[in-house]
Amino acid sequence: MKQMLLLIISLACCLHMQAADLYLTPDSSLTDAVRKAREMRRLGKAAEVTIHLAAGTYYLYEPLRLRPEDSGLTIEGHGAVISGGIPLGGWKSQHKLMVAEVPDFNGRPFDFRQMWVNGQKAVRARDVNDFEQMARIMTYDKRNQILWIPRKAAEKILKAPYAEMVLHEMWCTSNLRIKSATVAGDSVAIRFHQPEAKLQFEHPWPSPMTPDTGHPSPFYLTNARELLDEPGEWYHDIREHKVYYMPQGNEELRVKREGTGAIVPVLETLVEVIGTSEQPVRHITFKGVTFSHTTWMRPSEKGHVPLQAGMYLTEAYKLRPQIDRPNNHKLDNQGWLGRADAAVELRWAEGCNFEQCRFEHLGGSGLDYVEGCRGGKTTRCTFTDIAMNGYVCGSFSPEGLETHLPYQPTDFRMVCTGQEITDCEFYNVTNEDWGCVAIAAGYVSGINIEHNTIHDVSYTGISLGWGWNRDLVCMKDNKVHANLIYDYARHMYDCAGIYTLGNQPGTQIWENVVYDIAKPSYVHDPNHWFYLYTDEGSSNITLRDNWTPEEKFLKNANGPGNIWENNGPQVSQDIKKRAGAGVR
Repeated sequence: MKQMLLLIISLACCLHMQAADLYLTPDSSLTDAVRKAREMRRLGKAAEVTIHLAAGTYYLYEPLRLRPEDSGLTIEGHGAVISGGIPLGGWKSQHKLMVAEVPDFNGRPFDFRQMWVNGQKAVRARDVNDFEQMARIMTYDKRNQILWIPRKAAEKILKAPYAEMVLHEMWCTSNLRIKSATVAGDSVAIRFHQPEAKLQFEHPWPSPMTPDTGHPSPFYLTNARELLDEPGEWYHDIREHKVYYMPQGNEELRVKREGTGAIVPVLETLVEVIGTSEQPVRHITFKGVTFSHTTWMRPSEKGHVPLQAGMYLTEAYKLRPQIDRPNNHKLDNQGWLGRADAAVELRWAEGCNFEQCRFEHLGGSGLDYVEGCRGGKTTRCTFTDIAMNGYVCGSFSPEGLETHLPYQPTDFRMVCTGQEITDCEFYNVTNEDWGCVAIAAGYVSGINIEHNTIHDVSYTGISLGWGWNRDLVCMKDNKVHANLIYDYARHMYDCAGIYTLGNQPGTQIWENVVYDIAKPSYVHDPNHWFYLYTDEGSSNITLRDNWTPEEKFLKNANGPGNIWENNGPQVSQDIKKRAGAGVR
């Protein structure tokens, strides 16, 4: 076990309160330091403890778990990185490739879906370098659960054991593990493993576009050694426990200094803040800490078929006849959802904050206030190089609740309330699951999303609300103010800079700036994008003084009480200048 290097440098007494500081170095145990702080408070030696992390990388073998007994703890970084990865060494040259053995982790073999080389995300081997060159599907056979694609597109993966397809579907992408590829003339019949095969062909929304629509869905193939043909690509052979990488130029893979070499992720979550309804965790603060190197393995094990914002379906099918819903249009489908892991997750926490932190090099989502959270400020943080959502907050329907049903829990403490996310920057997020968003807030109350800058995202910038239902639920009094959003929708349409769902009395969206949507050629409908978008059930929301270069807005199946005032290019230039992170 690593030895812990701790120095208690101060005990200050003031009004019967003691504060202690603990110093840590990267060869120390962060878990042991948290326990030390916990015991100091338990024994009355200190009421508040700050753990100072010296510069360097703190590698974890399991998530750091903070419980009610850790309330009042501050973890402050000084160039510190909390990492869920391990460095890969022992690289050897093999033709044009570099090869390394993948060691066991914590006593067992492991798999991963990301790799970073010298601080940059490498490309999991795929059939196209330029997404504009993606092939298109030919026929979508729901009855037999077969997807037909051109033979030319499939030739390299016909014998690949673990190849995957990433399929573009209107506002989502599905990750589908290929079970078989059967050649029939100039076509190939692709069949998928379960459970994603059943989900993929039974769920009606979103659906792939077929050639008769004029915009057949694109796809790309990945995770086959046969596809490893471009510098910067890699492939993990889980049978041989080897990684193959094609270097770029004279690129070196050995660790020469901090942040260099190759790193692969072994954890899905780095930090879990776990309280209960009766005993929440209170007043945990992270300052200046970087959270890095996670993965999310469900797509490799069960596929990934999302409904929206990365929330994946666990069961879904079309309804015949449709369900009549008072106050809402008829419902033609059923769906139940799960939620991807995040690097940092909070459950039943009060006043837990993140200041000047970085969330980067992550294979799931970034920061997630999952349930039962009160307050919590995320300020002056950076979210970048994230596979899925950047910041997530609130329920997106409990796993047992059909997702179109209104969510109004008897115990309102379950609802995430009063979170603030301000002066943060999001860029190069949603870079694997293109249907994710920078800020995803579901069933929330009193959230404040203010003065953030969002750019270089695959779909929508800010998504607020859930449920596709205009009935009264637990959402209310949310605020979206003075955010700057541009260069969004890089891969998906049916989107907006700011998007809403559901009945949200008292919610205000004002003085935001949205412009410069991306123009990918392969979207399902080249005109179906917007700056502001109030979608199904959106009710009792005020949108005013939002600057956009034109009045390209959508109000789809809205409920009552929405107010639109002075949105578009006529809005004051002063409002435009004040939007974004760090601008007041």
